[in-house]
Amino acid sequence: MDFIPDNEHPLDPFPHYRSMRDRVPVFHDEQSGSWHVFRYDDVQRVLTEHAVFSSRMGGDEASETGQLFAASLISTDPPRHRQLRSLVTQAFTPRAVEGLAPRISALTEELLDGVATVGTADLIKELAYPLPVIVIAELMGIPAEDRNRFKQWSDVIVSQTRGVTEDADHHATNREMTDYFLAMIDQRRSRPGNDLISNLLAAEIDGQKLSVAELLGFCSLLLVAGNETTTNLIGNAVLCFTEAPDTFERLVADPSLLPQAVEEVLRFRSPVQSMYRVAATDTTVGDVPIPAGAPLVAWIGSANRDERQFQRPEQFDIDRGPVRHLAFGQGIHFCLGAPLARLEARIALTAVLSRLPGLTLAAGAHLERMESTIIFGLKELPVSWQAAGRSPASK
Repeated sequence: MDFIPDNEHPLDPFPHYRSMRDRVPVFHDEQSGSWHVFRYDDVQRVLTEHAVFSSRMGGDEASETGQLFAASLISTDPPRHRQLRSLVTQAFTPRAVEGLAPRISALTEELLDGVATVGTADLIKELAYPLPVIVIAELMGIPAEDRNRFKQWSDVIVSQTRGVTEDADHHATNREMTDYFLAMIDQRRSRPGNDLISNLLAAEIDGQKLSVAELLGFCSLLLVAGNETTTNLIGNAVLCFTEAPDTFERLVADPSLLPQAVEEVLRFRSPVQSMYRVAATDTTVGDVPIPAGAPLVAWIGSANRDERQFQRPEQFDIDRGPVRHLAFGQGIHFCLGAPLARLEARIALTAVLSRLPGLTLAAGAHLERMESTIIFGLKELPVSWQAAGRSPASK
């Protein structure tokens, strides 16, 4: 079965979700050997029960094979997961993240200064992409001149579709990232700074330093999760708001509605569409037996549109109330960067609402989604607005 969305429907994350939830909510792809889980309750269970559904996709030997994410938080089970997560938790608490607000606000204003008077722009290129890249690069102590490489690497990594993980581009990116971070780690060993990489180098677990594989895992995960998710959250939010003009107008009039609007964006167009697990033991999902060692794909994007969990799930509705979405995962692997993603989105979108009046999709805009089964986001988001001093006819 082909799990890539029809390119004729770029605004719908995955058109086949509903039919899979109804017909085969637990589907075995014989070609790949993977099991695919589509309903909310089943996805939530797969993400939550870590003793049954392991995150160690590569097995016990993975960290020795050079796989960048093999020894990262996302690919680790307890007790090591708990030990590793504790090392970076303090950097991402709501209080610590809120301390970044002034810098995020300043960056947002600076980025919008470059386009606000123009009246048209690709909002992905001008805001949604550079803002989170700069924030995570500064947290990691990455030089400004290397930021563009971050985006190029993360785009290749998340393009894991139709075997892309096996192509030369992906392998070359892994090698380039590995070499870069190894050099950065060596540099921080001799000249530590006030950044996450230096802090991880100094950290100890039970009197032992982190292994090189674990350090690489942290760097790679922070790189991708620190910018890709937030870029797509901001872009997806603007798309949702411009599709419903009354929603955009309501948010302009009452910005206090923005946090609940962001939660609805996370449900409706989840930046992360899927997560991977491996059955640690023989088990069942629904009424379907799953053998030990079987790989599973938990479809978060499908769960967040499950009509068994949400009323009118195909409708974007900021009045939905508390949204129990799974966009940031669930259980011990709940996204560590969720407070940062929410803060960046809130600050960026508040500025967009106030500084880009009358924001709409640019006339004739062709929207194309990124080619990935892992994330949902647009390659470009051409928009226009009523810039100060410009008449509607001059846009």
